[in-house]
Amino acid sequence: MSAALSFDDLKSRASTLRFHNKAFIGGTYVDAASGKAFDCVNPATGRVLTKVAECDKEDVNRAVKAARSAFDKGHWSRMAPAQRKKRLQKFADLIDSHSTELALLETLDMGKPIRDSSKIDIPLSAGCIRWYGEAIDKIYDEIAPTGAEAVSLIRREPLGVVAAVVPWNFPLLMASWKIGPVLAAGNSIIVKPAEQSPLTAIRIAELAMEAGIPEGVFNVVPGFGETAGQALGRHMDVDAVTFTGSAEVGKFFLRYAGESNMKRVSLECGGKTPNIVLADAPDLDAAATAAAWGIFFNQGEVCNAGSRLIVEDSIKDRVLDKVMEVGKTLQPGDPLDPGTKMGAIVDQTQMERILGYIEAGKKEGAKLRMGGSRVRTANDGGFYIEPTVFDQVDNRMKIAQEEIFGPVLSTISVKDADEAIRVGNDTIYGLAAAVWTRDINKAFKVAGALRAGVVWVNCFDHGDISSPFGGFKQSGFGRDKSLHALDKYTELKTIWIHVGG
Repeated sequence: MSAALSFDDLKSRASTLRFHNKAFIGGTYVDAASGKAFDCVNPATGRVLTKVAECDKEDVNRAVKAARSAFDKGHWSRMAPAQRKKRLQKFADLIDSHSTELALLETLDMGKPIRDSSKIDIPLSAGCIRWYGEAIDKIYDEIAPTGAEAVSLIRREPLGVVAAVVPWNFPLLMASWKIGPVLAAGNSIIVKPAEQSPLTAIRIAELAMEAGIPEGVFNVVPGFGETAGQALGRHMDVDAVTFTGSAEVGKFFLRYAGESNMKRVSLECGGKTPNIVLADAPDLDAAATAAAWGIFFNQGEVCNAGSRLIVEDSIKDRVLDKVMEVGKTLQPGDPLDPGTKMGAIVDQTQMERILGYIEAGKKEGAKLRMGGSRVRTANDGGFYIEPTVFDQVDNRMKIAQEEIFGPVLSTISVKDADEAIRVGNDTIYGLAAAVWTRDINKAFKVAGALRAGVVWVNCFDHGDISSPFGGFKQSGFGRDKSLHALDKYTELKTIWIHVGG
């Protein structure tokens, strides 16, 4: 997005956007078979943006049939990797060339600041698809070390039809983490975007076709989890489901797979990230600033948000004061304003859920140090919550154990690194963690002991597409990003050729 676009420019462009609001099945935009549609609401205002096709079992059946037909025809699944690469790179280029439109859609649909949509979400989405396109013709099959009487080929083949059920907090970026490797490997895909934020997924379906991805290979079925999502999870002709969302819903997909065709399931189910700041941290101000951004970025609606700040007693007050100082600069504002650093909560249900957790924290005896209330802005009717900080939190409290998915920080004091490890691991989740220390031996000890899929040392939420992302325990299994993601969407086939006399 051009840096020259002002608040007024962005509002003007937003007012003239055309919303693609139908399902995309077999290369065509279609209404739901039932004719039903649901309201797509702008969380900044509480007003309806458009009505979106409400897909259910019949629409899922149509999408799976189209995806399977496309896979079996082989126009994509058997296309040379170098050719898939070219089309995926063109797809990424088209996302880049429509970046302003897509960033506006993301902001209007989900409530995140336009500065984040335009500088983070859309560029990284295009970059992800481009990276997998570039990678796929660099992936080699194998030959096993057999004796002279045989040749054993180990081939990596596409699974077939993959359903990607994606969340509302990073609508296009989380979708791209699935779309990139699924398509690069030669599969057909059916994307089920979250009902709170379906617009970018629907829009890019047309761009995929324009890039040369054959009809039926890329499908989008907007709708609700209990109907469209469940239908995908139970479908006998879906080969895999990849899901990002809550642990509660992730468990449903495990059940659906077991009760249907034992389809492959991969899950990324959120977390309760411990951000551990030890007294010998190399820069306490930097650690505190990262802690503030780590919980207030994207309104706290981040699976690996640093929602538990675990600090050694001797430095707790200094760190917490700096966190609140930074937090005061991150007050909610109009998401379309380029100066806004914190936007709206995705919908009223989520806003009320967050406020309920804040009340629970107060009742359990945590000390509210900052925030805690809904914010009224010029966009009356929008869903805004101010940055919220609790001190004197016991790790057994509800706010320390359950994923809030909002701008609410729980501060927990500990006496040393060993207690920090114990508290950090005392959760059902294990998605991410961080530790701040200048002692390399202590850093390795803490990072090795934390049960998390990603551990940051002296930083927070760093990484790129080349590094895998995923969790331990009830944060799920399977990895997004990196070449490891291809393991979820391919099968290994052994071909044993006897060459002896």
